Amino acid sequence: MKRTLTALFAGSAMVLAMPAIAQGQSMQGMDHSNMPGMAMPAKKTAPAKPAKRPTPKKPVPKKAAPKKAAPAKPAASHDMEGMDHSAMPGMAMPQNAPAEDKGTPAMDHSSMPGMDMSADHAGHDMGKMQGMEMTGTALPPGNAPAPRPAVDHYADRQFPSAEMERSRMEMMHEQGGQAFYQVMFNLAEVQVRQGRDAYRWDGEAWFGGDINRLTIKSEGEGVFRQGVESAEVQALYSRAIGPYFNLQAGIRHDIQPSPSRTYATIGFEGLAPYWFEVEGAVVLSDKGDVLGRLEGYYDQRLTQRLVLQPRVEFNLAAQDVPQNRIGSGLVDAELGLRLRYEITRQFAPYVGVSYEAKTGRTADYARADGEDPTTTSLVAGVRIWF
Repeated sequence: MKRTLTALFAGSAMVLAMPAIAQGQSMQGMDHSNMPGMAMPAKKTAPAKPAKRPTPKKPVPKKAAPKKAAPAKPAASHDMEGMDHSAMPGMAMPQNAPAEDKGTPAMDHSSMPGMDMSADHAGHDMGKMQGMEMTGTALPPGNAPAPRPAVDHYADRQFPSAEMERSRMEMMHEQGGQAFYQVMFNLAEVQVRQGRDAYRWDGEAWFGGDINRLTIKSEGEGVFRQGVESAEVQALYSRAIGPYFNLQAGIRHDIQPSPSRTYATIGFEGLAPYWFEVEGAVVLSDKGDVLGRLEGYYDQRLTQRLVLQPRVEFNLAAQDVPQNRIGSGLVDAELGLRLRYEITRQFAPYVGVSYEAKTGRTADYARADGEDPTTTSLVAGVRIWF
């Protein structure tokens, strides 16, 4: 009984194993050499595996292939080198591919539709691509004329040019083109000396605009109970030669000392760097005498109302003028220091000290007339303008 059951089980096992054996023999008998690109290695054979029913799987996005392909299993290995890609469009292989590169050779995309890798494409010439307009610095170099410049006054495009020009002239007149005036006495003072109290003035007035002005200047001094020692008046045309300086030319007339003289005058006046007020002139008399003057002062603001003003003045002569008691060279010099208090900007009383000295031949003339060539004075006055 046992032998019968054993024989029965052995026969059943043989019957079940017959399909697998038959399938393995059929796989060994298949000739893969006739399939393009499917040449199998000569010394390697794939082990037989039972056929399995494929299981459906979700599609997985393909990843970029590595530079060197990993060796495939013997059963799945295909001879990629034996495949002829030249017949496929756009898949022509380079002829001089490196021998050591075992991976997939580089593909020729030039023959594929829409994949023209020309020189323009390699240079990123986006202007040749359809729908891309090149502007600005992306334009190629050329000799095209420059674009038309914009007009200075955009409103002229919408309104009559004559009307807009008239409006601009009115605006410029209202904002600085009008005529103005000013009268200012920088010095109007009493000088206290030993036995000879004196007075002095130095001022100017002008009328005009920002560029052209008529300027009147006056300067002089005298001694109480003795009259005026020196006095002059200048009438000048003033022309702006920059934001801070005016060029002046005109005439000057000396009333005292006697005999009186009339001079042709040319000079300058303005604001030097660091806020120094400077003024200079050269004059030529009707007798051929040449004189010069240079003066300047600086307003050092101690507070909003308290101002300290150092001042200096030099008078020069090119030759001796005995009639007017003037010697050649440096005629005289005046150094002053005045402290003023601005009750308003237009009205500011001051006190200070002034030192005057005559030099050279002028000092000799003063000594001959019984005068002291040097004088120190305490001064008190008012600086006023309107």
